[in-house]
Amino acid sequence: MATHRSVQIAAITLLVMTLLLFSLRPIEAQIGVCYGTFGNNLPTKQQVVNLFKSNGIGFMRIYSPDPTALQALQDSGIKLLLGIPNDQLQNLAQNPTQATQWVQSNVVPFASTIRYIAVGNEVQQPDKPFVLAAIRNVQNALNAANLAAQIKVSTAIYSAFITNSSPPSNGQFGDLSFMGPVVNFLKSNGSPLLINIYPYFAYIGDKKDIPLDYALFTSPGPVVIDNNGLKYQNLFDAMVDSVYAALAKAGGSDIPIVVSESGWPSNGGDSATVGNAGTYYKNLVNHVRNGTPRKPSQIETYLFAMFDENQKGGAPTEQHFGLFFPNQQSKYSGLALSS
Repeated sequence: MATHRSVQIAAITLLVMTLLLFSLRPIEAQIGVCYGTFGNNLPTKQQVVNLFKSNGIGFMRIYSPDPTALQALQDSGIKLLLGIPNDQLQNLAQNPTQATQWVQSNVVPFASTIRYIAVGNEVQQPDKPFVLAAIRNVQNALNAANLAAQIKVSTAIYSAFITNSSPPSNGQFGDLSFMGPVVNFLKSNGSPLLINIYPYFAYIGDKKDIPLDYALFTSPGPVVIDNNGLKYQNLFDAMVDSVYAALAKAGGSDIPIVVSESGWPSNGGDSATVGNAGTYYKNLVNHVRNGTPRKPSQIETYLFAMFDENQKGGAPTEQHFGLFFPNQQSKYSGLALSS
């Protein structure tokens, strides 16, 4: 009997020690990477999926349903944020049958991989009036396919949707007639709000008031002290918390945020250097496991972007956000992307 008790005590001790060691492990942030395809020198879809896997990247964002990419992702273990392009919103909003067909073609065969559907990205006029109806029609199609519990529908906005963002607790949605119903939908369906956060653009737009170290997570102390007493040592936290404040004012205080894009260019413009970009990405990855002053819990975050895209339009910096060169070599040494 004594031997039996000793075995039990040893087993319990081992279990307690295992649980203690597990509790002391650092929280792994949920880090994803955006996979854009505006380049004529990029790897094949299967090579890209293999590169995600070899670097331990567990989450991917794509901006439209590419069949080859979706097929390559099957059985990869990578979870997907799947986008619907802005130019498809009107059709999906006005034709519920089209939304059903879209889900049947692009979601149902690949459902085990898909985590979120982003109905539009940073949508402006003339597509803005179609966002909510498109979201609802896609949600109804997921309901009919019995996929609503595992795939959440949202839309991706950006910082221009927020006004009075300094200090962060003053943040509010500039167009509540648009965002109010979207917030209500997200709240009713347990979906997160997707938000693209770019301290780089905020910094180059207001270098007089925004120090570079505040944008790069390297400030030695707080730069902003909010009216509620919260202290901000980096701009990323301040931008995210201004969105949380806006959500609370719109009745969505319990809605989680997923940072659906964040990055820093390595070339092509003001303060766009490999050194600054590497500092930003490394500090961002390390930081998001701790959350923000307002919400101190890890933030699912998608880095922008996997590759430099030599055919991307817009400012020259748009072609230089890649974490990897098109030859699949990493641009930044020591950047750990494991989820």
